Amino acid sequence: MARLGSLGRAARQHGISQPAAGSRIRHLENLLGLALIERSAAGSRLTREGAMVADWARPVVAAAAALDAGVAALRTRHEDRLRIAASMTVAEYLMPSWLVDLRLRRPNAGVSLQVVNSVEVARLVLADAVDIGFVEGPDLPEGLQCRIVGHDRLQLVVARGHPWGRRRRPVDAAELAATALVAREPGSGTRDTLEAVLTDHHPLAEPTVELSSTTAIKAAVGAGVGAAVLSSLTMAEELADGRLVAVDVAGVDLTRTLRAVWPAGRALTGILRDVVAVATCRLDHQ
Repeated sequence: MARLGSLGRAARQHGISQPAAGSRIRHLENLLGLALIERSAAGSRLTREGAMVADWARPVVAAAAALDAGVAALRTRHEDRLRIAASMTVAEYLMPSWLVDLRLRRPNAGVSLQVVNSVEVARLVLADAVDIGFVEGPDLPEGLQCRIVGHDRLQLVVARGHPWGRRRRPVDAAELAATALVAREPGSGTRDTLEAVLTDHHPLAEPTVELSSTTAIKAAVGAGVGAAVLSSLTMAEELADGRLVAVDVAGVDLTRTLRAVWPAGRALTGILRDVVAVATCRLDHQ
C-alpha cells in the first residue's frame, strides 16, 4: 500500500481480495498496538505510524525474500534445474539476493545451489556436476573460462580488546604475514587470496585455528581467539555494532576479484547469461 497508494491495488498485486487485505492489516494493527491505516469514505491511507512501519519493514521483507530464495535453492536437487556452486562468501552474503532477482527474470526457473570453497567450485564445474560456479580465489585451473562479476576487499579485523584495535598506525604486510590468524581452510578463496598477496613479504605463519565458515571465524575473533582477514561484505553488522574492529593494513592491495566460471568452449546463453548479469548488476550497486 505504501508503494502503490491504495489498499485495493496492493491487494490485487498480491492476488487477494481487498477485504482479505483489510483483515490482515487489522490483525497486524492488533499485534502492534498501532493504527496503521486511516479509513474513510474516500478510501484508506497510511497513518504516520503506518508509514514508519512500512519503511522499517522494507529491509525485513527483502531479507525474507532472499532467505526464501536461498533455502529453496539449497533444498532443490532436481536435474532439470540450473545447478550452481558458489564459494562460501558469495553463497552466504550475495547469492540469496541474486536468486531473488533471477526469479523476477525467470519466474519458472528452478535453481539448485551447492556451497563449497573456491577450489571445490572449480572441481564441480570441470566435472560437469554443476552448470556454473562463483569463486573468490586468485587462480583458476585449466579448462574453465570466466567472467568478472565484481570485486570485494579483504579486511583485517580483531576483537575490541585486541592490542591492534587500539593502535594508530596500520599493520604492515610483513607483520600480518608473521601473525597466526584465525583462518579458513586451504582451498578457500579468502585464504588463497591472502596467501598470494602476502607471500612476497614474509613466510606465512601457521593459523592459530582453521574454521570452515565465516560465521565461525567472526565468533572466534569476537571471543578473542585472534585476528582474521575476511571479506568486507561479511562484516558490516559486526563492525557497526562494535563487536569487531577494523584494522588498516599497509603495503598491500587487499582488493580481490569475484568471478563466474563455466567450462571452456561453452557459450554463456539463456539462464546462465541471466544469472551472470544479475550478479554483475547487484555488485555494481553494492
